[in-house]
Amino acid sequence: MTPKPRVLVCISMHPDALARLEQVADVDVLLWHAPGIAQTAGDYDGLIVYSPQVTPETIRAARRLKVIACHACSAEIRRAAQEHSIGVTLVPSLWATVADMTLALVFAAARMLPQAHTAIKAGLWGQTDLKVRFSGHDIFGKTLGIIGLGQIGAILARRVQGFDMRVLYYDIARKPNLERELHVEYRALEPLLAESDIVSILVPLNDATRGMIGEKQLRLMKKDAILVNTARGAIIDEPMLCRALQERWIAAAGLDVLVDEPIKPGNPLLTLDNVVLAPHLGGSTKECDLVLVENTIRVLQGQEPLV
Repeated sequence: MTPKPRVLVCISMHPDALARLEQVADVDVLLWHAPGIAQTAGDYDGLIVYSPQVTPETIRAARRLKVIACHACSAEIRRAAQEHSIGVTLVPSLWATVADMTLALVFAAARMLPQAHTAIKAGLWGQTDLKVRFSGHDIFGKTLGIIGLGQIGAILARRVQGFDMRVLYYDIARKPNLERELHVEYRALEPLLAESDIVSILVPLNDATRGMIGEKQLRLMKKDAILVNTARGAIIDEPMLCRALQERWIAAAGLDVLVDEPIKPGNPLLTLDNVVLAPHLGGSTKECDLVLVENTIRVLQGQEPLV
C-alpha cells in the first residue's frame, strides 16, 4: 500500500479545508514561527503557508518537497523552487477576499456595528438610546482614498463603484491605464489624506512603507475620516494612531492587522470605542483555504494546479 504524502500546514486553516486535506495526506499543523519549522520543511511532500519563510538553501535541501501552496511568495524562493522542480501555487482569489474584508471593516467602523452588537447583548437596548449612541456615517457618495493600487486596491476600486464613491489613489508610480478603466484619480499621499473620507491602506510592508502613516499624516485627515488597514500593522505608527483616536483627530479606524499579533492585553487600542479590530482575517475564508488544499493535492497527484 502506497503511504500517504506528508503535508505541513502552517496557517490557521478552516476545518472543512483541513478535513479535505486529511482525506489524502498525513497532516501536521504547526505555527510557522515554532522553532525548527524551516529546517523540518524538507521532511514533507507539501507545505501550506501564508508566505514561505525559508531560504533558497532550505529549498535546495528539501529533496522530498514537491509543492508549496501559499498566499504570496518572493521571486527568490520561486526561482529556487523552480530549479528543484518544486511547484509553487498561489491563490489569486485572495485579492478579492482581502478587498471584501476591507469593505467589511469600512462598514463596521462607519456604522459602529460591533459596538451596537455588544451593547444589545449587554442588555442596554431600552435602557439607553442606542440610535443616538451609535449613529454613524454614510458610505455612499463619499471619497475613498486607496494607498496602494495593486491587485487588491484595484478590486476595491471596482467594488465601490456601486456606492457612487469618488476614488483617489496613491502609489509609488502612476497607473494611467487603471485611472481610465476604474475612473480613479491620482494624488500624492498628503493631498489624498486631506481629501478622503475613508482611507484604505493596501501597500506591502517594506523599508519605504514602515511607519508611513504617523502623526503628520494622521493630522492631515478629516475629523470625520475613517482609516482602514488590511495590509500590515507596522505601516501605521500605532501609538500615534491610538492618540489620534483618543483625541478624535479622526473619527474611527478598522484594523485587521497590528504591530504585535496576537494583540497584547495592555494595548490601548483595546480600550477605545472608535476602533474595530479583527485578528488578521483578511485571507481567512473557507474558499481561500480550499484553493490552497486542492492545489496541494493536485500537484502531489501529478496534476496541474487549479489556478
